[in-house]
Amino acid sequence: MPIPSTGAAQRPAALLTSTLALLSFVLPLATDMYLPAFPAMADDLGTDASGVQLTLTAFLFGTAAGQLVLGPLSDRYGRRVPILTGAAVCTLATALCAAAPNLGVLIVLRFVTGFSGAAGLVVGRAVISDVATGVVAARLFGVLMALGGIAPIVAPLAGGAVVSNAGGWRSVFWTLSGASLLMFLAALSFIPESLPKERRRPGGVGATLQAARSVLTDRGYVGYTLAFSFACGALFCYIAGSAFLLQNVLGFTVSQASAAFSLGALTATLSSTVNTNLVGRYHPRLLLRIGLATMLAATTAALLVTLAGQLNRVLALGLIGIAFLGIGQVFGTATALAIERVPHAAGTGSAVLGTLQSVLGGVASPLVGLGGEDTAVPLFIGMAGCSLIAVLALLLTREDTPPPGSPRHDTEHAANTAN
Repeated sequence: MPIPSTGAAQRPAALLTSTLALLSFVLPLATDMYLPAFPAMADDLGTDASGVQLTLTAFLFGTAAGQLVLGPLSDRYGRRVPILTGAAVCTLATALCAAAPNLGVLIVLRFVTGFSGAAGLVVGRAVISDVATGVVAARLFGVLMALGGIAPIVAPLAGGAVVSNAGGWRSVFWTLSGASLLMFLAALSFIPESLPKERRRPGGVGATLQAARSVLTDRGYVGYTLAFSFACGALFCYIAGSAFLLQNVLGFTVSQASAAFSLGALTATLSSTVNTNLVGRYHPRLLLRIGLATMLAATTAALLVTLAGQLNRVLALGLIGIAFLGIGQVFGTATALAIERVPHAAGTGSAVLGTLQSVLGGVASPLVGLGGEDTAVPLFIGMAGCSLIAVLALLLTREDTPPPGSPRHDTEHAANTAN
């Protein structure tokens, strides 16, 4: 079934969906694919764990800034130019990462990569809202969400294979550059301009900031957003420290560490899938509380075991797996509850949530390396600390009542009227 387009021709749904899926896939691929190479990068660039983790921080800060800037620009100037420009710059910057002579240059290039790559994420979602509604839009977003869960599973496995067999950490960035080039060519061929001039809005970044202030005054939104973002902070602590934990502390090979990391991502994806089915039976707030409590319990236990000197492979992977079960329950429910609070500015609410997620991930990433490459204590302190703050953030939602115009408000109002 073709999806309507504002161009001269209609693009087949499969081609447009595949291209938008590729746009949403490349950014998480660029986040996770080079994680198995962190120890090798530290040796080659003459730095420590915290120094290498700054490249991830720069990438996440770039992604946050890119979402805030490129989203409003696409509302003002159209979708096609930001997507194509972002993909082109992302391809070039990623290729330059492969040739970076030192850590400082690599950090700058990773920021540029994150900023430009954010176009595919934030503008790609806007394209869906331009060309599809109702069931079709829901299906498209479902595909993108599914791929978002698959990328963290595939990326470290692919990265580990490339590092082991294709010439070290620099080969990972050549591979990512090829993926970014494919993203550019697909966007050039299959994504039309979906926002006609008469529908474009002036205002740019200033209007976005004004809308952001309006959603940040909603206490319930802030609570759910902080819970989501600090849960993401716990995840990024693990992402940044996983290579050192699995290889240096637990003694796994690069390939084994990649498989272990992917197993955690698979656990979170399966948990999220189960959670989707549970939402119809149990209140989302209950599921969110259970997910956060599970994260806090597992990460605190991991910290205590580590401090006691009893950490081993079975305990580490088991407790991390339990934490990932909680993470799978948190992300979808926290996002839905947060956006539901601001139906008048759902797009802005989504952008603020995504930006805060990236910023907290960027802040957390280098901190887990401060204790060195051969200890898991900073990693589990970071994970447990973020999980605790996420739990405490729910205190802001104690008096949560669904705002007028939200689906939950309409449902509860109808039930009360019937009674």
